[in-house]
Amino acid sequence: MNLEFKVIYICILISFLLSFIISFLSFILSEKNPDKEKVSIYECGFNPIHIPGEPFSIRFFLIAILFLVFDLEISYLFPWSVCTNLVNLKGQIIIILFLIILTIGLIYEWIKGGLEWE
Repeated sequence: MNLEFKVIYICILISFLLSFIISFLSFILSEKNPDKEKVSIYECGFNPIHIPGEPFSIRFFLIAILFLVFDLEISYLFPWSVCTNLVNLKGQIIIILFLIILTIGLIYEWIKGGLEWE
């Protein structure tokens, strides 16, 4: 087994162990009697019980685009940046097109005001 894979396996093991410890401690140390506001229905910043056929706010979709631009992008860029010297020209062009599409999404988000604090 290569040294690179051993390092990855150790990182995965540590992350699983850490997530288990944090989940276990939050279960043990959490408050068991939540208040009414804590257990009330909440979904994406608007009332989840609405009239059928009523359109969603554009804010809902802008937040989804923000998720794609800032979170999903990292999950593709990190492996690419680690082994960019092993990727051929076609792969480099595909990742550049991916970045261009995500940049267009970010510009759209910026124009629509999705980056403004309210």
